[in-house]
Amino acid sequence: MQVILLERVAKLGQMGEVVSVKDGYARNFLLPQGKALRANESNIKSFEARKAQLQAENLETKKEAEAVAAKLDGQVFVVIRSASDAGALYGSVNNRDAAEAATSAGFTVNRNQVVLDRPIKDLGLHTVTVVLHPEVSAKISLNVARSVEEAELQATGKSIQELAAEAEAAADFEIAELFDDIGGAASEE
Repeated sequence: MQVILLERVAKLGQMGEVVSVKDGYARNFLLPQGKALRANESNIKSFEARKAQLQAENLETKKEAEAVAAKLDGQVFVVIRSASDAGALYGSVNNRDAAEAATSAGFTVNRNQVVLDRPIKDLGLHTVTVVLHPEVSAKISLNVARSVEEAELQATGKSIQELAAEAEAAADFEIAELFDDIGGAASEE
């Protein structure tokens, strides 16, 4: 199916281009989302008449998105979840959770704007992309932790596994000292 793009679509084309796409992609995504029009005589004429207006609207939304991206880029949001001692989450953190974390911090982010390669299934700091406009994106960090205190420790650069290893080493050292003390007392008698 031939369609006229009303905005830039990733891996497809720029605004105003006539492209050929599969029928299902056009009917189920591009047309209902208002990203394209069928490429027939009347739609081409109406697009040419509205082209300047669409470009002005696109430029305005792009400027707004760039302003938001400047504030949002590099922000760190804390997401509290329950997890095992090894750091594996009971469940996962998805794009909805990332959008809610950004929204609770005062940013307007829709879950459809958050791009995750795969759901986050372990504790730690994770980088996530937020697409604010087809041409503007920002990178945010999600600090996934079991508690606020743990999130603060992770923010300083220590991972949960390192903290667990340090605690275990300290406990082993205390046990070794205790046995040394007991062994020293037994040899004195």
